[in-house]
Amino acid sequence: MNLFSKFWLIFLVLLALVTLVSLVTYFPLFVFLLCIFVFLFTNSVMIIYEFERGVVFSFGKYDGMLKPGLNVVLPIVQRVSKVDLRVNVTDVPQQSPITKDNVSVSVDAVIYYKIRADEAEKSIIKVDNYVYAISQLAQTAMRNVVGEMTLDEVLSNRDEASGKIREIVDKASDPWGIKVDSVELKHIELPESMKTIMAKAAEAERIRRAAVIKASGEAAAAKIVSKAARTIGSIEGGLNLRTLQELDNISSDPTNETIFFVPLDMLKSTKGYGGKRK
Repeated sequence: MNLFSKFWLIFLVLLALVTLVSLVTYFPLFVFLLCIFVFLFTNSVMIIYEFERGVVFSFGKYDGMLKPGLNVVLPIVQRVSKVDLRVNVTDVPQQSPITKDNVSVSVDAVIYYKIRADEAEKSIIKVDNYVYAISQLAQTAMRNVVGEMTLDEVLSNRDEASGKIREIVDKASDPWGIKVDSVELKHIELPESMKTIMAKAAEAERIRRAAVIKASGEAAAAKIVSKAARTIGSIEGGLNLRTLQELDNISSDPTNETIFFVPLDMLKSTKGYGGKRK
């Protein structure tokens, strides 16, 4: 409490005592003094909540801050501007910046900030309307940041874009006693033509991946078949055994009629029969 407030509080106390004395001595005077006391008291006492600070101006000059609780000010002489220290949430209107690769996008965001308790007077003295100033500053920063990034970077690195916007706004609003907590990009809207192009590109990418997966499977299967062929070829009679195994599988259904060629390797087992015996 400054010197003016102390003197004014003493004056109010004395006025209250005189009013009480006049109740006994002269009742009309009591009514008159009571009206004056009520008027001065209601215009002098101010309650500051815990989440607020009161910036005091005496004769137009900054004269300190009022802390939470019951405070006394001088009517007419002093004026108090309350500052809310809670986190403020401000929508950044939708903007249509052009990205680095010349694509027009519509972007909107939300910004979270608060006034520092020890520098609350700056939000009143240094800037006319800090809510409007923060909104305009965030719009400009969002346009600049999005304009320096490609479309793919904006879509995939939204956190990076939000961080850059926050740094720019926080640095610019620091002289106003404002601390920017975070900036979040809410929605990124693309033109309809760009949506169609991106859908076709995504479809082509999925087709390419399917073709690569199919070719990889065929290559793996070919390696396994080649390895099995080398194993069968290295064993004498292995091909005959494999042929008989397949014939057994085919002939499991009696309705099937199978025609196959007899490999020459199968005739090796009959070689020597029918010759002259010694």
